[in-house]
Amino acid sequence: MTATQSDLAGLSRFIFRAPSWYASLGFALLLAAMAGVAAFDTGEAARTWRGLFFLGKDAWEGIFFIGIPTIVAVFGTTGVDRFVGGKLTPNRSSLLALVSEVIMVAIVTVAATVSVFTPLDQRFVFDALVVALASVFAFRLLVIMAVSQLSILVAAVPASIQTLTAAVLLFVYSGTLRFLSFGGSLLSAYLTPYLSRADHAPAALSGLSPDHFLLLGVMCAVYAGFVYGFVVVVDRPWRRSLGVSMLDFLGGFIGHVAEGSRELETFFEKLGEEAVVPVTVLSFREPGGSEKARFVLPMIHPGPMGEIGGGNFPERVARRSEGLAFPPHATAGHDFNLVTEREVDTILDTAEDAYRSIEYGTEATESVRTESGEAKMLGQGFGDDAVLVSTYAPGFADDVEYAVGLSAAAEARTRGLDDVLLVDAHNCNNGLDGPDLGHVTPGSRRSFDMITAAGLAGEELREAERGDVSLGVAWHRTEWTPMEGIGPLGIRVSVTEVNGQTTAYVLVDGNNMEPGLRDELLSDLTEGENAVDIAEVMTTDTHIVNTVKADNQVGAAIDWDELRTLVSDLVAEAREDCEPVEAGVAVELAEVTVFGNDRTETLASHANAVVSMGGAFAASVILAAMAVSVLIFLFA
Repeated sequence: MTATQSDLAGLSRFIFRAPSWYASLGFALLLAAMAGVAAFDTGEAARTWRGLFFLGKDAWEGIFFIGIPTIVAVFGTTGVDRFVGGKLTPNRSSLLALVSEVIMVAIVTVAATVSVFTPLDQRFVFDALVVALASVFAFRLLVIMAVSQLSILVAAVPASIQTLTAAVLLFVYSGTLRFLSFGGSLLSAYLTPYLSRADHAPAALSGLSPDHFLLLGVMCAVYAGFVYGFVVVVDRPWRRSLGVSMLDFLGGFIGHVAEGSRELETFFEKLGEEAVVPVTVLSFREPGGSEKARFVLPMIHPGPMGEIGGGNFPERVARRSEGLAFPPHATAGHDFNLVTEREVDTILDTAEDAYRSIEYGTEATESVRTESGEAKMLGQGFGDDAVLVSTYAPGFADDVEYAVGLSAAAEARTRGLDDVLLVDAHNCNNGLDGPDLGHVTPGSRRSFDMITAAGLAGEELREAERGDVSLGVAWHRTEWTPMEGIGPLGIRVSVTEVNGQTTAYVLVDGNNMEPGLRDELLSDLTEGENAVDIAEVMTTDTHIVNTVKADNQVGAAIDWDELRTLVSDLVAEAREDCEPVEAGVAVELAEVTVFGNDRTETLASHANAVVSMGGAFAASVILAAMAVSVLIFLFA
């Protein structure tokens, strides 16, 4: 992850799950009742039981005039939106109606307060009400265009429900009909009891006149124009650079974070590029028997977040493996995110093909450690193949670029190895702080350190002592949740033994580790009576822990001592489980659709630009709209 991508990930602080529709509706009615007490206060509230009656009457009037439009919007918006081809769900509709009600109450409350302390009269309050209803329409129009991806004319239909309902109620109960003459005495006499009910409404509403409703129509048209202009200006860079609409991204993003929908994958498919990625499988089985453990390493990135794309790839691997699955992190960054969950099936099918082609043997090497600059490499050979685990700890590091990993694996193969399963341990980082977040890119000093360390490991493994291999495994789901940085695979441990030398591979289902935690875990495992000779701690880089939080590393939210105790216990359990096994490695190539070169960076740059500049531009648009509103009221 680069600094630009970090800025985009940091927007997760604004993410929240949409509340259920009945929760939003309940709060909306409560707010309407409170607004009614404030707006329609009869002055009788202090008179004991009689005051309670009038207090209830005020609350009811608030629910009727403010709450009913919200209720109609809650239940009507989804149906109308779906009818015209939209995607709004009941939860989204109710939350949208609630926020719209808050906007309306806030504007009218401010206007009423101003009228108390200034010479402005009731007319000013009703003018503000017109602005509030038009603002609600504009806000709903923008959201529905983004979420449902409808044209402005079509989106205006569901967007107008709350404003239109409120306008109809105000027209009927303000007695505005008395200012109009139409249809002759018979028709007028028939309709008046239904369209003019001022005697059933608070006296304050009598100040509304036909010109208020005419102004409301004009204001809605003006505000819709400003919304359209805002969308066009903000959307243009996206269409020019990426060939997609910003509204597609915004709608999919809202759908994912609010309700866990997969709409965002449709957007990513439009961005995707075809790529060929190696899928490496290391399998351990009982001699001639069933599989005991399986390491699966495709050169993809398990992102972008949640279960979108390959975000939940590690768990999917575990479901498909016969033995205990170990899906560590490969040397690939966000450009190699899978665009849809369907691409995971392609990877898993390729992994199965590799698994079926494995040639097993009982011989393995003792483990070796090499270093070059900041890079450290743990290596162990199985037949003519090898596992290499790279880390920069205690230095901070995030993803290793695809090209760097390919070069490092190739360097190791030139020293006498055949297939190489190269793991990015992904086990020490300082979150989203810093200019580049430890991203290992081609041409950097760190990339050459890693390539050199891989070459040294290949040399040492070629000359290393060999013997029959034994393997033990253990795992614990743990009680920690993704919100605490631990995914559904929990903690998995495998321990190999060759010629009496023991090597522990610890895999935590999380996204990187807090600085220092990896070193404390290794200290526990390699010291004391039950110590292993060599150990390394890895994370899967699962992005299921990043649904609602971008920076959620292992150790940030859980007790380190509890984790250390659990890992030590699991390693001890795995050592007791050690038994002779056969092992083998195979590689197959998979053709999948990924984000593509530089697409992630371009997407992040555009999204960050919208946030940084879009806010100022939106404020300018709002001020311009308000200025036009003032002019309309002055010359109307």
